[in-house]
Amino acid sequence: MLSDHFLLPQERCNPHTRVDARHPDGVAWSTGNTVRPIVHGAPYFAELHERISATGPGDLVLFADWRGDPDEQLTDDPAETLSATLTAAARRGVTVRGLLWRSHWRRFGFHSEASRLLGIEVNEAGGQCLRDMRVAPGGSHHQKLVVIRHADDPSRDIAYVGGIDLCHSRRDTAEHEGDPQPIAMPQVFGARPAWHDVHCAVTGPAVHDVETTFRERWDDSTPLTSNPGRFASSRLQGEDLDPRPLPEQAPPPPVVEGGHEAVQVLRTYPKLLAKGFDFAPEGERSVALGNDKAARGARRLIYLEDQYLWSEEVGRHFAEALRRAPDLHLIAVIPIVPDTDGAVSLPPQLYGRKLAMDLLLEAGGDRVALYGLTSPAGYPVYVHSKVCIVDDRWASIGSDNFNRRSWTNDSEVAVAVQDDREDDGPAPRDAFARRLRRELVAEHVGLAPDEVPDDPMAVWDLMGRTADALDAWYGDRGPSRGRVHVPRPKAPLRGTAVRWRRRGRPATGLAGVERPPGRLRRIGPPELTRAQLLWAPRLYDVFDPNGTLGLENGLDED
Repeated sequence: MLSDHFLLPQERCNPHTRVDARHPDGVAWSTGNTVRPIVHGAPYFAELHERISATGPGDLVLFADWRGDPDEQLTDDPAETLSATLTAAARRGVTVRGLLWRSHWRRFGFHSEASRLLGIEVNEAGGQCLRDMRVAPGGSHHQKLVVIRHADDPSRDIAYVGGIDLCHSRRDTAEHEGDPQPIAMPQVFGARPAWHDVHCAVTGPAVHDVETTFRERWDDSTPLTSNPGRFASSRLQGEDLDPRPLPEQAPPPPVVEGGHEAVQVLRTYPKLLAKGFDFAPEGERSVALGNDKAARGARRLIYLEDQYLWSEEVGRHFAEALRRAPDLHLIAVIPIVPDTDGAVSLPPQLYGRKLAMDLLLEAGGDRVALYGLTSPAGYPVYVHSKVCIVDDRWASIGSDNFNRRSWTNDSEVAVAVQDDREDDGPAPRDAFARRLRRELVAEHVGLAPDEVPDDPMAVWDLMGRTADALDAWYGDRGPSRGRVHVPRPKAPLRGTAVRWRRRGRPATGLAGVERPPGRLRRIGPPELTRAQLLWAPRLYDVFDPNGTLGLENGLDED
């Protein structure tokens, strides 16, 4: 039953939201949808450009993002940038509305100015793109969604949700040569960092639910900023701070013929200090609650891809699932290397990773496999995707990472998807969760998706063999300071050949030996010095604030 994995309305623990208002009593999801995974930024951006370019007068384009770079190319054509695509739509009479996080000070390496420039260009074209600072202390608006609705043909309506931001460095492909417009990252990633990311396209009635998520935040009565200094700065710059009314929301798009994906929209919103959101005055943690309910039913395989996998709380969450089900295995694909390598910023991130990994390995032992990705050129691939697949039945794709801030402190959105044809037997082979897992694993092991087995243990073995072959080709040199390593049963500790302190040079393999297929490298808990273990925990809360998940208050214990 769908309610075995999906949250019921009361389990969302936020009676103020409208996102479930149109659903039947006792239901907090939409049926009759199709959901399609989009892996990597290049195909997503190309499709987004095509879809927005096909809109006309009376249509609606809504977007929310952590960052928006006006000059980011959506295709190989330098003229087809994010700003050019949005402003052209606004000039055609499309209602274009956007919300971007008004980030921290740009002198700290953030992107507030880029978001302001995109807003200026969209506003001059007749749309409206605003910077939003309604966040908890140290928090951010991290949602990444686009909704396109058509006045004359709602069957064409579509919503995009996932991990891909509308900004530099995201337009990569399966070849992992990187975006021609990169962002600054540690030199170990090379001049054009390889970027692995996942989004999805939703058609059908669930588009209405994603749209409601945008509209609630757009229509909220809380001012875009309550900071007097930022308010004064915006007024001096002539920045627009007053959202214009949106057109009345249209009814949900029709059920898709042959659509069999049930979709539940999950969110994180913090409880704001000054004035809470009208639609979530106490905040909302349905992302964490939804994942918790799905994980409680896990029996064979949890497959994760994530940017972080941090914190004691997240580690304990999955460790409990492993203890509940003795046959359950967990696979996690995360970055080999964090996206910062400063002497102060790196150890707290490694500490957060170590907290989670130690708990997972303690609970699951050899039922836990942790992997990173290496590009064909030998550079580490930055894994930015936020994916969870439980037993090939329930899958979530969104903006939320597996760390405390994404489940408690930031603004996040995800879609959970389950096939409504399922019963007690195996999931249909064309079910979304199974298709998504096959597509992701296929790239990591160097096979076509149809060649990836369905059996979870066959997948487990395939990924392990692939990683072991690639590790051997690179020459496993054993653990050392500043490198990740993995404890392997009945074998000595072994490290990866990707050294964190190598500057701008790719890893090389055995001379004269063909590189094995696939991208997988085994990784494990980071090694920290005694001194780092003394001070890194004290800074960890800056990188991963809050952390009171409150799962015990939302769902009954087993």
